[in-house]
Amino acid sequence: MYKPFIVSILLLPTLAFSQLQPVFQEKIDSIYEKNKDAIGIIVHVEAPNHNISWSYAKGVSDVTTNSILNSNQPVLIASNTKTYVSAAILRLVELEKISLDQPIKYLLSKETRKLFEDDGYNLEEITVKNLLSHTSGIQDYADQSYFDFVIQNPTYNWTKEEQMKRAVEVGTPQKVGENFLYADINYLLLTEIIEQINKKPFYKSMRDLLKFKELGLSKTWFINLEKYPNQTLALAHQYSTKNKMDSYQINPSWDLYGGGGYASTAKEAALFYHNLFEGNIIKNQMVLNKMISYVLPVEKTDYCLGISNTFHSDLGFSVYAHGGFWGTEVLYSPEINATISIFTLQQDKSYLINPVIGKEFQKLLLDNK
Repeated sequence: MYKPFIVSILLLPTLAFSQLQPVFQEKIDSIYEKNKDAIGIIVHVEAPNHNISWSYAKGVSDVTTNSILNSNQPVLIASNTKTYVSAAILRLVELEKISLDQPIKYLLSKETRKLFEDDGYNLEEITVKNLLSHTSGIQDYADQSYFDFVIQNPTYNWTKEEQMKRAVEVGTPQKVGENFLYADINYLLLTEIIEQINKKPFYKSMRDLLKFKELGLSKTWFINLEKYPNQTLALAHQYSTKNKMDSYQINPSWDLYGGGGYASTAKEAALFYHNLFEGNIIKNQMVLNKMISYVLPVEKTDYCLGISNTFHSDLGFSVYAHGGFWGTEVLYSPEINATISIFTLQQDKSYLINPVIGKEFQKLLLDNK
């Protein structure tokens, strides 16, 4: 049975900021040596208070060629995309183009409106906030039979309209605002709202709303919907042994239109989250605070608006984080003003490795403030 690699941080002396980076590297090396079936691990630490902006990779990017993994290789960040979509919606709130409590009925296209209303959904009752917080009561298209189809038909090209239609076919309306029901369909509807308001493809609007050019995020893009960025390394392969999946062999359209879809490097993912929570994207602090405010009692879920806000008793502070299907996770710690992105290429191992790296690195940064 896997046992997390843990070094007693308390035994370490307080380290100078420049000395932390070798410690980070040693930890990743040690974890990887004990878990080579993780295939590859990419980590970026963005900690300006410690003068650290550091990326590191260990392992291989392709099990067929055994090519060495480069820390600058992008990956599919899957559901981490939801944080970006949420931030884009909140930018529209900041610009007073929509409100969080606004019903979604007249924010959607006529076709989408009819599709859901014909299935019994009351779109006057469902709000933008309900979509962002997965409390809309809309059941997802991505159930087990969907995964089975994707695995058996890996080259099939899904459209957003097909996925929306599937959502109404496999589900029935649930009570609005009462329960957390994580569903990609919520974020497909949110990207449609972005398109309806800005009158152009959502991925173009998001690039502007999220200030990619201003922040220098040139290696973050919607796979297959935008051009592959210049001077960007090849995507690393990502794997799921459980589902017998290799990201290179599956058409990305299965997870593309807002529930997932972005590809990014570990550095750029960390920079986005860091700039977001440092107030460099959403300037209005009241709006930004909505993103990390609980919609339901925390006993039900710590998911807020496109991000989880989790109190870690062992660390003594809250962490804002989101993960993605392919083993990606990005977390921001306000207590230490630091963001850590962790990409484990073998999805099946990410659930064990990512929390260990995240907590140990945060603890190191905290102890060396």
